[in-house]
Amino acid sequence: MIYFLRGKVASVDKDTVIIDVHDVGYQVLVSHIDEYEIGQDVFVYTYNVVREDEQYLVAFKSLEEKTVFLSLIKVKGLGPKTAIGALSATTPNQVIAAISSNNVAFLKKLPGIGGKAAAQIILDLKGELTGEKGDPGVYDDVYEALKELGFKGAAIDRVLASINEPNASAEEVIRIALSKLRK
Repeated sequence: MIYFLRGKVASVDKDTVIIDVHDVGYQVLVSHIDEYEIGQDVFVYTYNVVREDEQYLVAFKSLEEKTVFLSLIKVKGLGPKTAIGALSATTPNQVIAAISSNNVAFLKKLPGIGGKAAAQIILDLKGELTGEKGDPGVYDDVYEALKELGFKGAAIDRVLASINEPNASAEEVIRIALSKLRK
């Protein structure tokens, strides 16, 4: 297993980087491609994905990002490419905060993550990443309550995705959401 790579960026593509390590080029899939420049010295942690029909390396600039990635790929229905795609739109801290606060709306906005997957992420990972039990129902209840008040689904999703309040009750989330929706 390749645990990390230290080398120089030789090439940058759409979602992969080639890292030259002592004249051997390793192609790695990365989350934030804009953080890499040709000629840059890099140190990345890696994860080797081996499938029946493909094999590739995924690279991470921090152990925290690798930990969140490894947790995400444990969730039923989420593969490595979906997990790295989701991480490309956010940070590990934001994912952990969304899981901690049961924020399904935030997770649904990540590429490749739908409503069912977002709820499953919270149920499966809340204890692992935050030490708490998961219950995505708070944000579902808030969504339904705001819809009953006449707010549109897209506006509700946008506002709920911006709220990451760990351990907040449905009433507290509704209060915060209403203050943001009325602006």
